[in-house]
Amino acid sequence: MTKSKVKKMLFILSKASIENVYAAFIMANGARMEGIEAELFFTFFGLEAIQKKKLNKLRVATVGNPAMHIPTMVGGLPGMEAIATKMMKKEMDKLDMPPVDEFLEILSASGVKLWGCKLAIDMFHLKEEDFIDDLNGILTIGDFYNRADQDGVQMIFI
Repeated sequence: MTKSKVKKMLFILSKASIENVYAAFIMANGARMEGIEAELFFTFFGLEAIQKKKLNKLRVATVGNPAMHIPTMVGGLPGMEAIATKMMKKEMDKLDMPPVDEFLEILSASGVKLWGCKLAIDMFHLKEEDFIDDLNGILTIGDFYNRADQDGVQMIFI
């Protein structure tokens, strides 16, 4: 059996918590740095990562996040989300990680395709002007799957 090289990475981002957004962005950026095509498909709450009014206000998910190592009840206390977000951003600053808007520009400039999900956009009554200028377009999930119809493509759901 012949091994095929990864030629394209497709990421589906369904949640806009800061940890999920940066995970997708870092993996897409890493793919481009390795010469691999990369595309991001933003659906449901992941759309907040490309909405002009929301993208720089993303937060860490403290409730129901087992990696936080705090009881759900504590994670839901007022101010916990803000504290966790501030701590995460402080650590990201130490690593010179760009803010979401700047990271999106870097991704787009490197050739990463950025797609919005038509169904979710319609469901949330959003318009094209709500999104960043670097958005390559709005696709149905079928259109996005068609972009995966070739050898060497990997798809990751975040």
